[in-house]
Formats: sequence, structure tokens, C-alpha cells
Amino acid sequence: MKFKKKSKLNISVPTTAMPDIVFMLIFFFMVSSVLRTHEGLNIMMPKAKQIEKLESKVHVTYIWVSKEGLISIDGRLFQIKSIRNIMYEKRSVDPQLIVSIRSDELVNMEMISKIHKELRLADALAVNYSTRAI
Repeated sequence: MKFKKKSKLNISVPTTAMPDIVFMLIFFFMVSSVLRTHEGLNIMMPKAKQIEKLESKVHVTYIWVSKEGLISIDGRLFQIKSIRNIMYEKRSVDPQLIVSIRSDELVNMEMISKIHKELRLADALAVNYSTRAI
């Protein structure tokens, strides 16, 4: 008895649904991935081309920031966490208070952002960033 030789079957993978699967995977990874956020980039503060002077110095308090991270408010050194309480007390005494931030060019933007956040929490929203002319 002679056996018949089996013929090889041509098996192929159907690729008609491949683009749909690829787009669903791309959409899934786009929705489920999280982009990195960078807080506090080391940048040089720009110089101003035009300066407006404050007309009245009666309602102004100054925050000085050194490149080492020292913070001085009206001549006294403070930690960054105490800015909120100090400015809240000053705002309760003088509601027209303007906060003028004067910082070194080498101060990280992260430090300025933290100070600005503390000022927002103290409801000191009138902020002036001091600079020098070119």
C-alpha cells in the first residue's frame, strides 16, 4: 500500500485588521503614558528693555533673593516657608501692598516659583519683579 504524500498547506496570517490594531495600540499608549514635567529650570533672568518705576513707595515691601538662596524681607532673613505668614500679616495691615521681588541673575527659577507660590497663598497678588535696564 502506497501512502499519499501530504501536500503542504499554505497558511497565511490575515493582515486586513493590522492597521486597526496598530492604531488602537498607539492610542492606548498615548492615553496611558505620562509626560515628565520639569519644575525649576536653571535659566538666566532676562534684562528689561523698559522699566516702570513704582510711584509710591509707601505700599511696597521688598523681597531680596541671593544666588545662595537667602531670602530677605525688609532687611531681615527668613526661610521660604515663613513668607506666607509674614506677607499675610503685612497684607492684613495694608491691603494695597505691592511686593517687589529683587533677585540675583543666578537665582534658580524654581526658587522664584516657590516664592511666588507662597505669595499667592498669602493673597499677596500684586507682585513686581525688579530688574535693571540694558
